[in-house]
Amino acid sequence: MKLAAERQQIVDYGLRLLQAGLTTGSGGNLSCLCREQELIAIGPSGIAYTDVRPEDVVIVDRQGRRVEGRYQPSSELGFHLALYDRRPDIAAVVHTHSVYATTLACLHWELPAVHYLVGYSGDRVPLAPYATFGTAELARAVADSIGGYNAVLLANHGLVAVGTQLERAFNVAEEIEFVARLYYQCRCAGTPVLVAEDEMARVLERFKSYGQPTLPSA
Repeated sequence: MKLAAERQQIVDYGLRLLQAGLTTGSGGNLSCLCREQELIAIGPSGIAYTDVRPEDVVIVDRQGRRVEGRYQPSSELGFHLALYDRRPDIAAVVHTHSVYATTLACLHWELPAVHYLVGYSGDRVPLAPYATFGTAELARAVADSIGGYNAVLLANHGLVAVGTQLERAFNVAEEIEFVARLYYQCRCAGTPVLVAEDEMARVLERFKSYGQPTLPSA
């Protein structure tokens, strides 16, 4: 079975999306890219995360052609491919329908720096214009709008988060949902006071060395 480890990750992080309240049922999708083999593991279309097994995860090539797996890949395969083509630093994509991020997307609001943890994306989270799900138009909108950020809101749809590995993309999605909730609640209560641009620049610089260093193999 090709990309066995990556397939298991898709299963594991699909369940984590549910556990974290970032989606429901079969909503959203995940993928990861193995650049050495030029193959992508992506969840199957329309199957609840609780029912997906490693062998159900679909393997496609960089053109989206199915290489292995009995199911059709996610209907949003197009924007996964577009993101991998656009950004060589991206090796994982997580798409959610998380409530607060999607609320902002339905209001057509970008997510500004109301809290420094927006730095998981950058100094903000941009908004991609609306396009029908699963279309080439949506794929272009996502790839064009994300720029150098690690997250992008999809108008009237949800959130896309990216990373160098699936864990990082998941963390981006989780933290941005937290910041989206703060921003929405602040807007309900009054006018949010945003983190200043120069402070966000300092935050982003500190984020470069945040966390544990990569340890050498034993």
